[in-house]
Amino acid sequence: MLPMDCHTHTDCSPDSDAPAAAMLASAQAKGIGVYALTDHIELCRFWQQGFYDVPARNEEDFFDYAARYERAMQQNQMAKALWRGDMQIISGIEMGEPNADFALAESLLQDKRLDFVIASLHELPDKLDFYFLDYAQEDVDALLNAYFSELLRICQWGKFDVLGHLTYPLRYIAQAGITVDMAQWREPVAECLKAVIRNRRGIEINTSGYSQSYGKPYPDRECLELYKDLGGSILSLGSDAHAPSAVGGGIAQGAALAKACGFHKVSYFLRHEPHDIEL
Repeated sequence: MLPMDCHTHTDCSPDSDAPAAAMLASAQAKGIGVYALTDHIELCRFWQQGFYDVPARNEEDFFDYAARYERAMQQNQMAKALWRGDMQIISGIEMGEPNADFALAESLLQDKRLDFVIASLHELPDKLDFYFLDYAQEDVDALLNAYFSELLRICQWGKFDVLGHLTYPLRYIAQAGITVDMAQWREPVAECLKAVIRNRRGIEINTSGYSQSYGKPYPDRECLELYKDLGGSILSLGSDAHAPSAVGGGIAQGAALAKACGFHKVSYFLRHEPHDIEL
């Protein structure tokens, strides 16, 4: 049995066409004990495009996440009400770019339909999502410096439940064939982790990297050991699945890694309160 998969996407996210029912059925079939629905809600484009008075930068520059949020909440509540399996279902979101509007982020957190919020940083101000960047034309060191600076702002704000895929840019930097020595970023990473710990929040082991060219989770073992050494204790596991076949992917490896790093439990959230599962 897999303890949990607390980072997944359905067709409420623009980059998935998977119905929630199919994702839930896959999770049940794979023996997942706790399953969180966490669709993308990007706060930098939460309102309709006219509110921002800017053009779309490419065909995937989606706006009006407010409508997606409401659809996701309705879907999640229906799933929790109608699901008859023995799997615990969590109503969550992946809140992208809370640094774009912390007041808006805090207003969403008052929604009693929400159990769980992953805070993520997918793009920098005035930049496309890291997915779309041409790394042959980018200064990778400058990008990472800006990324960890903005991420620190989110960690210091600290109103989320767990910080998502802390080393997210490496997913696409690695795909571009560029190797990053993370030793030079140890201090910025440590500052982010210290802020998370001070605010009594957690981080996730995002296991999607096991099936990608990066070959490791986000963050990797060195970062997880640093988190443990700094006093971090709240840890979740998520596959970042966008299709039923990917549900639970890498979760067993992520759980084994957590245990190897000295963690004896992982946590899921109900009404933003952590509940522990022993490893």
